[in-house]
Amino acid sequence: MKKILTLIPILFLAFSVIVNVASAHVTVDPSQVPENSWQKFTIKVPTEKDIPTTKVQVVVPDKAEIMSLEPAAGWSYTTEKDSGGKITSVTWSNDGKGLLPGEFMEFNIMAKVDDNAKELRWKAYQTYQDGSVVKWIGPEDSDHPASVTKVTATEEQNSEAKNENASWPLILSIVAAVLSVVALVISLVKKRK
Repeated sequence: MKKILTLIPILFLAFSVIVNVASAHVTVDPSQVPENSWQKFTIKVPTEKDIPTTKVQVVVPDKAEIMSLEPAAGWSYTTEKDSGGKITSVTWSNDGKGLLPGEFMEFNIMAKVDDNAKELRWKAYQTYQDGSVVKWIGPEDSDHPASVTKVTATEEQNSEAKNENASWPLILSIVAAVLSVVALVISLVKKRK
């Protein structure tokens, strides 16, 4: 029994490490946006190896157009553009100590989502101090998935908002009916006295 109790903390620690490593990957928030909208996207980058991350490249989805980038302390960035001047990728680099093990960094961009977009697939390439590169470009169920932002139709959101607004009159009617019954009961009780 004593051996089992000794093993429990070790098993818990091992499980925690496995879960953290499995869940640590480059992600982009928010996970859902409306079409034809301006959005602030946050690229979250963890360091999951025992060596620092020194560079992160993010490929901009075709249906998003970057308008501005927020500077990140200690990091510089470069952009690649197509023949029309649209930014196709952003690379953030750190010439200092980089992003140390157990740390994470957030890079913010402002982008316009196209009016006919269905999803935005953000491919990312994370470079470590030893030159190794982790490619976050796979499908959702892979070991190295690309982050995906779902794009909803504006009409769907408008109809959802209308449905929410349509429920308010019903709620107010029910409240008014309940208050009327309470007032009626109070007046009947007063008449009996």
